[in-house]
Amino acid sequence: MPELPEVEITARLLDRALTGALIDSALAPGINALKTIDPPLDELHGRRIEGVRRRGKHLIVEVSGDLALLVHLMNAGRLQLFDRRAGPRDRTSRLLVRLADGRELRLREFGSKQAAWVKLVRAGELDEDPALAKLGPEAWPDAPPLEQVLDAPRPLHALLRDQRAIAGIGRSWADEILWGAELSPFKRGEDLDEDERERLAEAIATTLAAALAHYEQVVQLPIPDKLPMPLRVHRHEGEPCPRCAETLRSVHFEDYVIAYCPACQTEGRVLKDRRLSRLLR
Repeated sequence: MPELPEVEITARLLDRALTGALIDSALAPGINALKTIDPPLDELHGRRIEGVRRRGKHLIVEVSGDLALLVHLMNAGRLQLFDRRAGPRDRTSRLLVRLADGRELRLREFGSKQAAWVKLVRAGELDEDPALAKLGPEAWPDAPPLEQVLDAPRPLHALLRDQRAIAGIGRSWADEILWGAELSPFKRGEDLDEDERERLAEAIATTLAAALAHYEQVVQLPIPDKLPMPLRVHRHEGEPCPRCAETLRSVHFEDYVIAYCPACQTEGRVLKDRRLSRLLR
């Protein structure tokens, strides 16, 4: 799932390329992706794109005339800009915004689940949209206020992924942040001492900033279907830890995986794999 670094680099690149562009037309081939009918999509015709920005994991395309496209990429979506319009065999596009200069902005989705969505809303009502109204403070660039977040009796991995607590972090970067802070993904927020809290705050800032710096160097338009994520722990189960060379481990759940280093994060303990737990019941 695209998270804060992936959505942020998308917003930056599209903002540079699209600001001032004139919209010729817009249509939604993936009708299920369009979650609003008022204002209608054809209100975009003849308007100019004023900018692209990010809020949490959402992309916001600001359009003249007090309009905005609110986009959530979900698990497998990409918002990509192409020099030419999609052909008749295109099966991945959920939204097409055709520009007067011949370029085309496409919300595309890969995989069997069609979950990516877009809304056309009045800019003045954007902050009140349910998708944004309940979001917590941004994880980056300013350090999020962790005091209230960490007082909750919940595991750190779940806290970091809770968009109502901190906006922008998902499964991949939660693994990377906790590895950077040398904290167990299952340690509870309320149990952290002052040093651990400081390490976590520092790891959030440095991990996300490093990912964005990496993307600025290697990503360009059109946004690739698969971004070159600079992951050190997530998706690296069975490989040596980059810091201590201990074998990286993981805990599997029904629809996601938590990766960690036993030596760096859990005092040498190998955490119980949920797949094995189910078999032993």
